[in-house]
Amino acid sequence: MWSFAHIANELHNWLSNQFNPTWTLIIEMVIAGVAVIGLFAMLGLILVIMERKVSAWMQIRLGPNRVGPKGMLQSLADTLKLLVKEGLTPDGADKLLFNVAPFIAMIVAMLLLAPIAFASNFQLWDLNIGVLYVSAVSSLMVISILMAGWSSNNKYSLMGAMRSGAQIVSYELSAGLSVLAVVVMSGSLQVSDIIESQRNGWWIFKGHIPLIIAFITFIIAVTAETNRAPFDLAEAESELTAGFHTEYSGMKFALFFLAEYVNVFIVCSIGATLFLGGWMPFHIGNWTGFNHAMDYIPSSIWFFGKTFFLIFVIMWFRWTFPRLRIDQLLNLEWKYLLPISMINLLVVTAMAILGWHF
Repeated sequence: MWSFAHIANELHNWLSNQFNPTWTLIIEMVIAGVAVIGLFAMLGLILVIMERKVSAWMQIRLGPNRVGPKGMLQSLADTLKLLVKEGLTPDGADKLLFNVAPFIAMIVAMLLLAPIAFASNFQLWDLNIGVLYVSAVSSLMVISILMAGWSSNNKYSLMGAMRSGAQIVSYELSAGLSVLAVVVMSGSLQVSDIIESQRNGWWIFKGHIPLIIAFITFIIAVTAETNRAPFDLAEAESELTAGFHTEYSGMKFALFFLAEYVNVFIVCSIGATLFLGGWMPFHIGNWTGFNHAMDYIPSSIWFFGKTFFLIFVIMWFRWTFPRLRIDQLLNLEWKYLLPISMINLLVVTAMAILGWHF
C-alpha cells in the first residue's frame, strides 16, 4: 500500500545504487532538509487559512472568499505581500540580535520535527531519548522571544517578551509532567516505543482517568506555551500593540508568524503521538473485522488526522474563551495545573507499578 516509508525506501535504494555510502547519506540529508523546509511552507499556508476559516465558522461569517476558490489562496497572497515588504530595523536596536532572533525561532521549530513519526517507519531521527530531546529543545524557543523583545529598543516589545518568558517557563512544568505520565506508563523515552505501546489501545483510553487528566493538562499547557489565546498576553494587541514582534516587518515578521503556527503543529503532533497513538490506527479489543478495516487507512492519514484535530481544538479555544490577565494566567499554572499534575504523576506511577491499566 502507498506510504511515506515505501517512497523513502525506494529513494534510498536508488541512491545506494548510484552513489557510495557517504554521498548517499549527504544527499539524503539534503533531501530531508529541503522536505522539512517545504513542510514548513505548506504548514504555514494551510494553518493560516484554517485559522481564518475556523474563526469565520465560529463567528457565523464567510471569512476569506476573494482570492482563489472560496478564498483558499488568501494565505498565499499574504505571503507574497510579506515577501515584497521592506524589512526595517529600528533606531537604537541591537541589529545582530534583532536580525538573528526570528531565525532562531525557525531553527528550534525545525529541530523539533526530528523525532516525530509522521507514519509507520517514517521518522527523521528515532533517538532513544526522543521525549527528553523534545522537552529540552522546545525550551530554547523562549530565547528567540526574549532576544527579539530586548533587541527591539521598544518598551512594548520588552514587556511582551518578559511576559512570554514567564509564561513559557511556567507552563513548561505542567506540560513536562503530563508527558512524564505517558513515559511512566510506556516505560520508554523513545517515540517509536511509545507508539508501539499503544498498539492495543491509545493511552488516553487505556490509561484511565489519570491519563485523561494528563492529556487535558497537556493541551492547556502547550496552548499557553505557544502564546495562543486565551494565553496570548505576550502579543495582547489591546495592551502591547503586537508584543515582542511589534518592530518586525517583512520576512522577519513572517518567520515569527510561521514559527508560531509550526509550533502549534509540533505540540499537537506530540500530543497525538503520546496520547492518541501517533500513526497507530484505532483498534477495539477483539473486533477483528473492524480492526482490519482501520488498518487499511494509511498510517500517515491517521497521524495527520489526529494532529489536525488537536489543532482545531486549540483554534476553538481562541474563539471561545476571553483573554486572561497575566496574574490569572500565572495563578492557573502555579496554584492549579502544577499541583494537579504532580499528584496525577504520583497516581500514574502507582498505576504503572501495580499494573492497573488495560
